[in-house]
Amino acid sequence: MIGRLTGRLLEKQPPHLVLDVQGVGYELEASMNTLLGLPAVGEDCQLFTHLVVREDAQLLYGFGKEPERRLFRELIKISGVGPRLALAILSGMEQADFIRCVHDEDSRALTRLPGVGKKTADRLIIEMRDRLKHWTIPQDDGLSEMARASQPQPPVTHPLADAEAALVALGYKPVEAAKMLSGLETGASTEALIKAALARKMASCQLAHVSRA
Repeated sequence: MIGRLTGRLLEKQPPHLVLDVQGVGYELEASMNTLLGLPAVGEDCQLFTHLVVREDAQLLYGFGKEPERRLFRELIKISGVGPRLALAILSGMEQADFIRCVHDEDSRALTRLPGVGKKTADRLIIEMRDRLKHWTIPQDDGLSEMARASQPQPPVTHPLADAEAALVALGYKPVEAAKMLSGLETGASTEALIKAALARKMASCQLAHVSRA
């Protein structure tokens, strides 16, 4: 089992990345929270990992922090929630917000995540409720903070198209991804666009929750 990797970041194309560890390039998939917290390409970083072995592939997932990996592992234990959907959940909602949704039984907010229908949302709440009972809600250090203080990123060729493709890869429908990106600064980097789109989506979910309260 590969539990952690430390090396040089070679590629970063959401939701994928390549990490060079002593001459071996490891391909990983990661949530947007992890990807947006990574340093620039060419710099060193450390990732916690989870390996999924299937008959047709061996898939490696990377996480910037151990609590995110821990939540990922809890999510994939739930029937109907595979690694891809678990990453979409971790990308579309802060860990703290997810815990609050489970505690508050807010299934409507969960259904706004890509690939999460009403039945899946209800299942998440029922099965995760006891598992998260003693979890400490982490401080807000994810997308909302990143939206307030974005780091400069290296230029990319087609940032808007790449950002839309990344959102679609996470499970958002093309029309929804385009709507999330509509009106954003077209001159921004791919990661800045993804960050802003997810922050906008999260804010709309929180606003809907408040209006119902």
